[in-house]
Amino acid sequence: MKFSELGIHDDLLDAIDYMGFENATPIQEQAIPQILDGKDLIACAQTGTGKTAAFLLPILDLLIDLPGGETTTLIIVPTRELAIQIDQQVQGIAYTMGIHSIAIYGGGDADDWGQQRRALTQGADIVIATPGKLISHLNLGYVKFDTIKYLILDEADRMLDIGFYDDIIKIISYLPKERQTLMFSATMAPKIRTLTQKILKNPAEINIAMSKPAEGVLQAAYLIYNQQKNRLISHLISENKDYNSILIFCSTKRAVNELARTLKKQRFAAEAISSDLEQSEREEVLQGFRSKRIRILVATDVMSRGIDIKDINLVVNYDVPQDAEDYVHRVGRTARADSTGVALTLVNEDDMYKFHQIEQLIEREVFKIPIPEHIGIGPEWKNPGARSKQRKGKFHKQKKGGSGQRYKKSFNKKK
Repeated sequence: MKFSELGIHDDLLDAIDYMGFENATPIQEQAIPQILDGKDLIACAQTGTGKTAAFLLPILDLLIDLPGGETTTLIIVPTRELAIQIDQQVQGIAYTMGIHSIAIYGGGDADDWGQQRRALTQGADIVIATPGKLISHLNLGYVKFDTIKYLILDEADRMLDIGFYDDIIKIISYLPKERQTLMFSATMAPKIRTLTQKILKNPAEINIAMSKPAEGVLQAAYLIYNQQKNRLISHLISENKDYNSILIFCSTKRAVNELARTLKKQRFAAEAISSDLEQSEREEVLQGFRSKRIRILVATDVMSRGIDIKDINLVVNYDVPQDAEDYVHRVGRTARADSTGVALTLVNEDDMYKFHQIEQLIEREVFKIPIPEHIGIGPEWKNPGARSKQRKGKFHKQKKGGSGQRYKKSFNKKK
């Protein structure tokens, strides 16, 4: 469906057209009419499906004809990176419409705090905030949210995973009871259902492609011992020089920093990003990665949701994520907006059961491939609950042009 068929304001259509978009994604096609109709909404869709525009476009449409100077919209998000990203998207779409936004997040200096306070007291149209920092402002008593008409919770499941349930409930206690509430989540876990029942009124419900990586993601796994991982990472980077944007996930900050140091010593253009960095440092690293000046970004799961960086060729899970859902969000950083990409996971002998749980979640068996001979021999796939597609170090035969052959073509260029 074209955006022009969704009843969106002409000024927004012009902005969308200028950005090169014409057709709505499924989540946008279903959510926009419901939001414009004034309904509360719970929407569940995988990362990379256009959820942000699904709520921003109708909210901006509703705000165009309202007088400015009052905060009418509150968007709550789990991370400062996502807050900054949404703020930038609002500015990019609505800069000619007189609609103003502010991102409220931690990690800044006194000037940032002062700017946030002024916006909260003088009235930015849209406030995008992380829960902890917003509560810090609320506790000081100068924030007035009695003009809020629209509340959006983005990446709601992630906020609950982090432990923000009580913070969310406290923030909502400051809001008018008569409002439109929208909740967007990648999963529909029981705790999301509980929150939905508590804060939404007769919501419409949308479920799209839950908990599965996009079709354009080519997935595979290496069975490997921990001491072999760094050599394999270096091999993959060296053998695929045409990949100019590589994102590697580690589960701990220590592993992130150690791997980044190792890659730098090998003269790869690599940087680490984690909560150890100051906000200005993180933004500088992200900008370098977006501009392709930094080829390899090594990150913790703070990067696995809400960061919209285009044209990431390869995502590597240095280790298997603790939560099967996190796998979906990690690999969802590639193959965004109908593009294609590759996602590889390094699975040691202790993580095979966790990886099998991931396969059950995504309802497919991921190809297991042998590590290159010069690196050594990896462990065998021992999970009795899954039928491996590895047989004596070879793939089973695939249909011509199937994903197995595409994978081998991409990553077995050299023996």
